[in-house]
Amino acid sequence: MWARGQAWAIYGYTMCYRFTKDVKYKDFACRLADTWLSRIHEDMVPYWDFDDPEIPEVSRDASAAAVVASALIELSGYVDGQLSGKYFDAARRTLASLYENYRGGDSCPAFLLHSTGHRPAGSEIDYAIIYADYYYIEALMRLRALQHK
Repeated sequence: MWARGQAWAIYGYTMCYRFTKDVKYKDFACRLADTWLSRIHEDMVPYWDFDDPEIPEVSRDASAAAVVASALIELSGYVDGQLSGKYFDAARRTLASLYENYRGGDSCPAFLLHSTGHRPAGSEIDYAIIYADYYYIEALMRLRALQHK
């Protein structure tokens, strides 16, 4: 269960719902998000693949976590009550973990470190990847917009 693939599915179905208002997209995004949240560990940043038999000796994927954080903030606005709180809280915990444990420093121009690009090919493992930064900033902007309502 490739983490970033799962993340893009959560994000993509959430956006499909945003633009179509077709409930089947929201329902599927929720099913995907619930699966993600049932399998993510306390750190909120997945290994590159949830089913890799070498866990915990494999790389993490901060990019997947950033994508999901952004999607969960968006999705939390389309569901009610306890489910909304669950998604929003998970997004905030993910962003906090990314900030505390996965951010770049003064010597690195990236916002996030420790992503995995293409592990099967041995490419971009434990790497700073531009789309991780994009979704991280997008999630922070979504969070900020909600706080300023």
